[in-house]
Amino acid sequence: MKILITGGAGFIGSNFVRYMATSYPDYQYLVLDKLTYAGNYSNIEELVEQGKVRFIKADIGNPAELEQLSSEGINQIVNFAAETHVDRSITDPGLFIRTNILGVNNLLDLARRLEIRFHQVSTDEVFGSLSLVNLDAKFLETTPYDPRSPYSASKAGADHLVNAYHHTYGLWTTISNCSNNYGPYCYPEKLIPYFVISMTKGLNVPVYGNGKNIRDWLYVEDHCRAIDQIIHHGRAGESYCVGGGEEKSTIEIADIIADQLGLDYEPKVFTKDRPGHDQRYAIDHTKISTELGYKPQYSFESGIRQTIDWYLTNPGWWEPLLSGLKKQDFIDSGKFLSSL
Repeated sequence: MKILITGGAGFIGSNFVRYMATSYPDYQYLVLDKLTYAGNYSNIEELVEQGKVRFIKADIGNPAELEQLSSEGINQIVNFAAETHVDRSITDPGLFIRTNILGVNNLLDLARRLEIRFHQVSTDEVFGSLSLVNLDAKFLETTPYDPRSPYSASKAGADHLVNAYHHTYGLWTTISNCSNNYGPYCYPEKLIPYFVISMTKGLNVPVYGNGKNIRDWLYVEDHCRAIDQIIHHGRAGESYCVGGGEEKSTIEIADIIADQLGLDYEPKVFTKDRPGHDQRYAIDHTKISTELGYKPQYSFESGIRQTIDWYLTNPGWWEPLLSGLKKQDFIDSGKFLSSL
């Protein structure tokens, strides 16, 4: 088995590369990444040096750069390559359309020519927003798509393309719609590493709006395990919702991290809400559990402890990335990470 993992130097992708190289050492792995700000070669460098994976720097948005893959003997594509940050999509939606829609179309064309399997890693954000009133409601595979940001709209468009290629051309495709991931190697602009790093430096953390927005949190290794089950045992043309079963508000996340770090000050500072900020995401993962035996192995308590410990012991990984955050100036007021 030879697997092409696109976006494999990013957060979830690199965790998947390490998970698969450990779980299936007899497979061959080809990792492709454009190495944008969130794609970090150091995430997989050790595996490349050990000969466990090969790396190709390329852009899925450029069909010509994908031609070199035609003779590689690939059996499966797993696509993590995407622009992912909602705030960035509000600022530059065109970039998200190019990568998340046109790039996926290029990969689907490649899979069709090679007659191989294709798995799309998507998000629960394509389903829109759940109410904070009915906390029993959750997203299912049959939930109508209702994206609310340029990011989620671009991911929804990609999902529709994947399904269209299956129905029109008979391409073997699967899709996974996951909840919010956290864990090692997550870029510092994301909520949990942003909070951890800021608090370790004695800084405040920005909380959008009233901070009551809820997300279903999924430890990244559990996500990798779910994708493993899907690509080996999933049914062609099917989508699978993957959740962690751990719903937490932004306020709860900040308080849990502050408590774990033993802070002696109140770090939360409430800021202007994000445009179109979804209230709640929650996943019902009954389908993948029933069909494929998926079950999250990490509680939020165990996962967040491992995540915090990783960031505390690996400043050499995240400190060089902070200069990039300064330039973006995501938060222009208060004593936040962008002031470093």
